[in-house]
Amino acid sequence: MHFALPDLPRTAALAKALAPLARAGDCIALWGDLGAGKTAFARAFLRALGVVEDVPSPTFALVQPYDTDAGPVAHFDLYRIEAEADLDEIGFEAALDEGIVLVEWPGRAGRRLPEDRLDIVFSLDSSGQRAATLTGHGDWPARLDGFAP
Repeated sequence: MHFALPDLPRTAALAKALAPLARAGDCIALWGDLGAGKTAFARAFLRALGVVEDVPSPTFALVQPYDTDAGPVAHFDLYRIEAEADLDEIGFEAALDEGIVLVEWPGRAGRRLPEDRLDIVFSLDSSGQRAATLTGHGDWPARLDGFAP
């Protein structure tokens, strides 16, 4: 599934439409280069789940936990992770057991990235146009059947 994201409201609309489909144990992997829209999507996703406080990028903290209307959500930024073992120190597995996980730079999780997940690849073309491509694994294809933000 491919969606054009010409502006922040469109990114927010995608996040708002996906939020009700997520449930505890889900991993939503946010792929893309710097500036492609990963953090903007995560903020809108959290807002759609009722988060009203500030939603900072977890670049330096590595993880920001939130209590939401859908239960716990952990927003990870693995950009500064050097080894898969570092995930133990920041509670990656526990967060997956307890709630929903949003993860930026998911490739750094290596083999620890769950196979059953929703991949969202954010792209930014040479003219500055953003887009997102969704690929569901596990039961995500069924949840995405008929999806239209």
